[in-house]
Amino acid sequence: MATETARVEAFSDGVFAIAITLLILEIKVPSPESGELAKHLLTEWPSYLSFVISFMFIGIMWMNHHRLFTHIKRCDDLLIVLNLLLLLGVTFVPFPASVLAVYLGRQGQRTATLLFNGTYLAIAIFYNILWRHATSGSRHLLASDVDMAAVHRITRQYAFGPLLYFICFASGWVSVPASLVLNFALACFFALPPKFGARLVAPRQIHEREAAN
Repeated sequence: MATETARVEAFSDGVFAIAITLLILEIKVPSPESGELAKHLLTEWPSYLSFVISFMFIGIMWMNHHRLFTHIKRCDDLLIVLNLLLLLGVTFVPFPASVLAVYLGRQGQRTATLLFNGTYLAIAIFYNILWRHATSGSRHLLASDVDMAAVHRITRQYAFGPLLYFICFASGWVSVPASLVLNFALACFFALPPKFGARLVAPRQIHEREAAN
């Protein structure tokens, strides 16, 4: 294998692929007895919205996982455990997505939204713990020729993840639509390459660091 993490990455890719595929199972085909097909398809809009948001989030989580492991080239027992903890959160995503699809626009939508947001808050924390472990101490898990500037950018971008997702979670108490819009905005933020995402949250500090180098 090219690196010690090859099996970890291959297993993780399989988990991401299964989790993202399971999302479509929550969109049901209307039965002929349910009435006019066009009308029934339109009433399923919460399922479509939940599917799109969750698909984006899992896809973006996979992108970020891939970014991390372009720098992580060795693994230890704790890294494997932390990666499994992260994958636990990923495999759980279809459940809150299903709950949101059922309750969006109905009584109980606030609780469904809090469950949905809370899941991503936990995943953001798992990402930070995994990355902090990989980059802590002597950084023995990183590639020998790792670009430390890129490592710092990822660290800075990820550091804001739990806080931003907590804000998103808290906003669910006030407004479900606003919370979902924030979810979409966060998905776009973490889809950005770290060099752009980090500039959005701390442009002055990054400029000063680059100038110093």
